[in-house]
Amino acid sequence: MKRLPLILLTLMIVAIKSEAQDLTQYVKGIYADKQDTIAYRVLFPENFDPAQKYPVVFFLHGGGERGNDNEAQLTHGAKLFLNPEVRKEFPAIVIFPQCAKDSYWSNTDASTDSLGKRHFVFQKGGKPTKAMKALLKMVDNFLDKPYADKKQVYVGGLSMGGMGTYELLRRKPRTFAAAFAICGGDNLANVNKYKKVPLWIFHGGKDEVVDPRFSKEIADQLRIIGKEVKFTHYPEANHNSWDAAFAEPTLLPWLFSHKK
Repeated sequence: MKRLPLILLTLMIVAIKSEAQDLTQYVKGIYADKQDTIAYRVLFPENFDPAQKYPVVFFLHGGGERGNDNEAQLTHGAKLFLNPEVRKEFPAIVIFPQCAKDSYWSNTDASTDSLGKRHFVFQKGGKPTKAMKALLKMVDNFLDKPYADKKQVYVGGLSMGGMGTYELLRRKPRTFAAAFAICGGDNLANVNKYKKVPLWIFHGGKDEVVDPRFSKEIADQLRIIGKEVKFTHYPEANHNSWDAAFAEPTLLPWLFSHKK
């Protein structure tokens, strides 16, 4: 086996360590009351001043990052908000809650058939899941902080988190100034409840996990009722369309341009 040059090996080790150190900037926290508990990681702006008000972003992870380690939810998206240019241009409080392994963000019946294909049935209305119930309380708790700018509150998510984004929007439609959902889905009967929230939807055309038609139908429904929506379809992308979405240069400028 060929040995790597010492300098290259050293640079690789430094890069790995730097990446790990970067993610530690997301401070661990737990919201808990007598009935509900949810773990989260939060990134505060550089030179954070509690006397000032900052935009607040909630990001909902996918099904593969569920658990109780309070780490896996940072797998996708966390690095975007750690970008030095992003932190400088958009100083915000960014929160990554973690859904427990035995729960789901949204009222969705998910199953896998004998061929390994995933199927989703999105419910209309209904009581929130255990994870969503805790999340709703955590959102209220954060927004009660004096440094949270209630005119600039945003939510985004991918896959299961995209589904959760739609659900959070319909349960708290007056809270969010704008939102984005990546490779998610929802029952079309719920769309009318978050029609006033500017929304950017993303999906890969070759998604083998969550059918791209779910996103297209939501975008079409919003257009039918004359509401603001952006829909970006990546013809060659599979389920990991979040990679392309996070690389969109106008995603964050668009998101933070909206205020209530």
